[in-house]
Amino acid sequence: FVLCCPTDFKREIIRSRYLPALERAFYELFAEQISVEGISPAQRDSFRTAAASPAESIPVRAQYTFDKFVVGASNRFAYNAAQAVAGSPGNSYNPLFLYGEPGLGKTHLLYAIYNAVKEAHPDYKIVLVTGEQFTNEVTEAIRHKTTDQLRAKYRDKDMLLVDDIQFIAGKEATQVEFFNTFNNLYESGHQIVLTSDRPPSDMVRLEERLRSRFEWGLMADIQPPDYETRAAIVREKALQLGLDLPKPVLEYIAENITSNIRQIEGTVKKLLAYRELDNASMDPDTVMRAVRDLIRNSDSFMPSPEVIIEETGKCYGIEVSDIMSTSRTKEVTMARQVSMYIIRQLTKLSLPEIGRVFGRDHTTVIHSLEKVEGLIKENRETAENIRDIKSNVNARTY
Repeated sequence: FVLCCPTDFKREIIRSRYLPALERAFYELFAEQISVEGISPAQRDSFRTAAASPAESIPVRAQYTFDKFVVGASNRFAYNAAQAVAGSPGNSYNPLFLYGEPGLGKTHLLYAIYNAVKEAHPDYKIVLVTGEQFTNEVTEAIRHKTTDQLRAKYRDKDMLLVDDIQFIAGKEATQVEFFNTFNNLYESGHQIVLTSDRPPSDMVRLEERLRSRFEWGLMADIQPPDYETRAAIVREKALQLGLDLPKPVLEYIAENITSNIRQIEGTVKKLLAYRELDNASMDPDTVMRAVRDLIRNSDSFMPSPEVIIEETGKCYGIEVSDIMSTSRTKEVTMARQVSMYIIRQLTKLSLPEIGRVFGRDHTTVIHSLEKVEGLIKENRETAENIRDIKSNVNARTY
């Protein structure tokens, strides 16, 4: 966890006074040791450059393998398709398009394909990237006139794996670059695997030529797991963390967390933190009280206005500072109004509270809500933008 500290003095204060507290808090949240580092503003740009240009675009998670993926009726088809692709890259189901709501295992299968292919073919050149990262790289390549290097990175590969491909929808330059990259890899017989929170047909802002190519191969959806699968997932996650959960506790978690595997995993990690930090026993009564609190907290969790504004800005290509400014240009006003609309939907802030976030009164907020509601009914693209933003906000809260 990297903090940018404005002065050496403040960095030293954090290191000397708050470092242990921060590390304990991270361990409680994630049940993993998270190191904390402070950097100066002068180091920030070089740090961001290094973080944006790793050897692998996404840190590869070795623990995400096929044998650790819990298979049930809701995901068996996608699992079998992923295994077939990993067993014969470029020959079976190209491209493979996995889709489903966040937290159901799409990313796990993507990593599992990577890990299986890398083990069977160590010499394979594979790129693993998110749709957002690809978009950012295209933007930077255009800005710095390095598109040739970008194309060399993606087109001279044996396999391309893209997580959350829906993020490129509506980004004209990104879609053009990805279209050409897709064609180059496909015509060379190289495997492409994409994941998304929806099928191509639901991506209104995706170019038709890309939509048709995404549908060339095999599309496999992943549905929320049934009770038996959820129980198996709880058991598997607990065993991986060295927890032996009593059957009533296991059943309680499976019954109450019904739609998201990440929340199941987070709950099990939270229980581990209770045991490690508070020496809490794993008897059913104690654990059930903890799980009830976790479920209640999860249900009441709300994203911050800052996260919503940031994701809205990304969608519309508008800086957060512009959204928060007094600018009344058409583009900035639209992003600001959509931000207000989504904050109203996803948080419990009142109209005056939303107004204060933007330095405006509640009547401005009311006007914005009415304006966006009207656009949603008249303009399918606006509705799609809002759906994208909500999806990205929710993905950051899991």
